[in-house]
Amino acid sequence: MELLNLPEKWNLLFRICRRGFQNMNYKEKYNRWIQCKVVDEKTKQELNELSEREIEERFYCDLEFGTGGLRGIMAAGTNRMNIYTVRLATQGLANEILDCDGAEEKGVVIAFDSRNNSELYARECAKVLCANGIKTYIFDGLRPTPELSFAVRYLGCARGVVITASHNPKEYNGYKVYGEDGAQIEPETAKKIIGYINNTDIFDDIKINDGGEVITIGEDVDKAYIDAVKNQSLGLSVPEDYKVVYTPLHGSGNKLVRRVLDEIGVKNVFVVPEQELPDGNFPTVNSPNPENSEAFTLSIEYAKKLNADIIFGTDPDSDRIGVVVRNSEGAYVVLNGNQTGTILCEYILRNMSEKGILAKNASVVKTIVTTEMVKAVSESYGAEIIDVLTGFKFIGEQIKIFEDEGNAERFIFGLEESYGYLKGSYARDKDAVVAAMLVCEVAAECKAEGKTLYDRLAELYEKYGYYLEGLETKTLTGIDGRKQIDAIMDKFRTGTLDECTRTLTFEVKEVKDYSKGIDGLPKSNVLKFFLSDDSWFAVRPSGTEPKIKFYFGVAATSLKNAELQLDNLKKAVLNFMV
Repeated sequence: MELLNLPEKWNLLFRICRRGFQNMNYKEKYNRWIQCKVVDEKTKQELNELSEREIEERFYCDLEFGTGGLRGIMAAGTNRMNIYTVRLATQGLANEILDCDGAEEKGVVIAFDSRNNSELYARECAKVLCANGIKTYIFDGLRPTPELSFAVRYLGCARGVVITASHNPKEYNGYKVYGEDGAQIEPETAKKIIGYINNTDIFDDIKINDGGEVITIGEDVDKAYIDAVKNQSLGLSVPEDYKVVYTPLHGSGNKLVRRVLDEIGVKNVFVVPEQELPDGNFPTVNSPNPENSEAFTLSIEYAKKLNADIIFGTDPDSDRIGVVVRNSEGAYVVLNGNQTGTILCEYILRNMSEKGILAKNASVVKTIVTTEMVKAVSESYGAEIIDVLTGFKFIGEQIKIFEDEGNAERFIFGLEESYGYLKGSYARDKDAVVAAMLVCEVAAECKAEGKTLYDRLAELYEKYGYYLEGLETKTLTGIDGRKQIDAIMDKFRTGTLDECTRTLTFEVKEVKDYSKGIDGLPKSNVLKFFLSDDSWFAVRPSGTEPKIKFYFGVAATSLKNAELQLDNLKKAVLNFMV
């Protein structure tokens, strides 16, 4: 065999050493961090104070870069979010960009939300990109995630990065990567980035530049984004006495949500004072998640004093929105994501149809675990329903398919049950800013008719059937959590459901295992069971959190029957899991 030259020898040696680090046990990784000159003294002090169990938790694996990026608890260690894991992910991203012709000139735009360390991680990301010769933009302050999606397209960038953990508790942060179409990166791109990360040493291979030129962006992009959002308005006027209570839940939505509402004529917007300012500790809520009704406790108290017509709240990165309305007794009740999505879908389709601007090939795109009521509504207006996998990036992918086919006008509305909505294709991620505008419009329309959004929902149930949905989540953290989640999925995938269905009056008529790549969709670890009474349930591990989720859907001729049906289905499925 021909002898290797010196550079090749060094390269071979380096690859061997790198594989050695990847194969280290948790204690060896820990000791390397303690001894490494790159690691700052504050981090080393934190590591020195850990128990043996904590050391194992922090280093037994590396924080996984999934199909969308990183998400984890902020702390020192390979299995945590910190400047070193952020740098590693960014170096992997940089290597992927440099492998694409001309992508480094198009550049990357970076945004961040109000979470602790979000701006720090964003700046670290910028340093690594600059050091790799990649054109880098960064916002001059916190911004909603959907504006990042818009900015990628507006600036003609190759990639986008937003530092956020969305609606997760305060201990978490995340790192999401977007492609040049403004949607979260597709699985193939993610695989390439993961490949580069796996072949990069967390300390030795990172290029970082404190003095690189970063282009700061702000008002120009804000204005363009707001104009794009306002273009989605259906033009309904809002009464002067219409009162809105809004909470940004200490997040990034405050300025832009209020700005767009003001510019379309919604003047009486009252922000919950205790939750107005950005604060990564989220001091007034257990979790800054509008999916949790507890997040609206202060809002409801405030609304009662003001006699407000409606309440809504956005999560820290302002891509999700929760809505609170008055019921028939005048009490404030929280709508779930399916209910809000159905109301918005019907409002959009009806008004576009009446205005004669609804495309003949119009399509509404939803995820497979989102209410089937939207299908009934859409088909009544001649619109097609397209189901995609869970995750709004798949809705973004469908928009791109329409555009590539020359049928961009087909996309009317996209929604997911987890409080995510998008009208228009100016962005490719869910947008609470546009949703806030549309919620105000449809609520104002109802008020002009002497009704509330609750009344509108009741009308839709009466017309299309009583569709009810539910979600149960089981959190399984730590070393054993993943094994437990895998075991639950195996039980539903391979076990008999006789035990599950024997207490009910239905049987399973069809099972869809999306891990096999069915219905033209990418492979995904999701199971959906269709039952003989037209109800359904699905089982899915979260891709971003240590959780397994159970989704339920029923349809009945009355609310009482639907509630009973849903309760029985939940009990049967969850009992089978145990």
